[in-house]
Order: sequence, then C-alpha cells, then structure tokens
Amino acid sequence: MSIIEIRNVSKTFGPKVALDDVSLDIPEGKIFGLLGPNGAGKSTLIRIINRITIASAGTVYFQGHPINDEDVAKIGYLPEERGLYRKMKVGDQAMYLAQLKGMTARDAASELKKWFYKFEIQDWWNKKVEELSKGMAQKLQFITTVVHKPKLMILDEPFSGFDPVNAELIRGEILRLRDEGATVILSTHNMESVEALCDEIALINKAKLVVTGGTDEIRHRYGEDNVEIEYSEGVERRTIVVARDQVNAKLSELIASGVVINSFKEIIPRMNDIFIKLVQE
Repeated sequence: MSIIEIRNVSKTFGPKVALDDVSLDIPEGKIFGLLGPNGAGKSTLIRIINRITIASAGTVYFQGHPINDEDVAKIGYLPEERGLYRKMKVGDQAMYLAQLKGMTARDAASELKKWFYKFEIQDWWNKKVEELSKGMAQKLQFITTVVHKPKLMILDEPFSGFDPVNAELIRGEILRLRDEGATVILSTHNMESVEALCDEIALINKAKLVVTGGTDEIRHRYGEDNVEIEYSEGVERRTIVVARDQVNAKLSELIASGVVINSFKEIIPRMNDIFIKLVQE
C-alpha cells in the first residue's frame, strides 16, 4: 500500500520547468530515497507534498485521497534549510513547534523530555537556541520533526553537520521509527546512507523521473553482470574479474592449472556509481 501517490505532477516557474510529468508511489512503512543532483527538482517535489507550493499540473494523493492541510499535520518535515528562533529558549522552541503539530502542552513536554534525554541535550532546555552548537541544533530540529509521531517523515539531508557518532545515532532512530510503522522520505546526496537505509529509491534529474524501484533490484539491474574470482597460486592470492557467462569456463581453466579457488562472487555496483552513471547519461 502506498502512503503517497504522485500522479503526473509538473511544476513551472515562469519559463523554468522544475518538474516534468512525474509519477511515483511511496510505499507505506518503508524508507524511500529521493535522489538527484542539485537543481534536479527534488526540493520542489518535497514542497509540493508539504503543500508549501502547489503543482502546476497533476495530483498528490495521501492515503488514497488528494492531500489536504489536515494531512500535512501528519507529516514531519526536516528541510535542508535549517531554521530556529535563535533568541528563544531551547525548551520553549521545542514546545512551540510540537504544539503547532497538534500536541497538547502536557503530551509535548512528556515526549520532548524523553527525546532530550535520549539525545543527551536535557541540560540545554533553558538555554537559548543561539548557544547551541551546530550539531546540537541539528538534534533539536530532528526531535521537533518526529516528536508528534508523524505517519510520514520527510528528511532533507538529515545527516548534514553531524559527526560520525551522531550521524549513526540519527540513522538508528530513522530505522527504529520505520520499524514502528512510520514512512520516511530521505533526500540525500550521501549514497552510503542510501545503501544502508533505503528500501526503495527514485532518481530525478533535469525535472524528470529517471528510475524508481527497490534498492537491491536497481543495483542488480545496472550492474555489469561480472563475477570476481579469488584464487591462490602457491603462496600468492590473486583476483580476476570475468563476465558471468564465462565463469564456468574460467573456473575449469583455473582448476585444471592447479590453483586453489578461494571464492567467487557477483560484483554488485555501489549506489554512488549508479547515480553518476544515470545522471551522466
């Protein structure tokens, strides 16, 4: 079942075409990677889903009906352009944003305290936002994005500004929230995160949808169908790459020559290589 269905969505700004007849489905309970180079149209599509801007043509459906303002309250959106009220106290800022999403003050305070302890920023509740480091401000914005337990989370470059330890913390929380039933749209240029997190992806380039599908399926589809054979010849360990249809013949040849076959495995391309290949094409 799809939580979001995008049907023939286009967006123009004067003569500029930002999206050109894009259609795709975002499955419920999955992490969906929205990929593309800068200026491809990803941010425009995200803003249309959030009803920040309106499509020039086409329709976005949320759980089977055209998306409306009430549906937007069920979405948690972490934009790439971060923004907090710097003069507010951290706790006041978090409470304000949580209540904007419909939480009562009591529920907001209870849930926020849990998140603050989990992210080890509980001592900053009464400090001003401007006193936060970039990493702590990022934690605060992630918390305020997910605290109301949205059905759909849209995270635009959520790892930007984090050191490896805190990036891993955020990755863990994204996976946990997915496992608890949330749907995540992840927009990022970090292909390692795509491979580690995403169940499905869509690649947009020059306003058009280039490819969409399961992450593993796309990696296999765009592989070169090669196999890596590792063998030992005396004390030397060697590796060769052959086409799949040549594997049996090559293995027979190697065995006949007296070498020891250690392993052979399919070479699956990295998502980064596929991204570059498809964008260049």
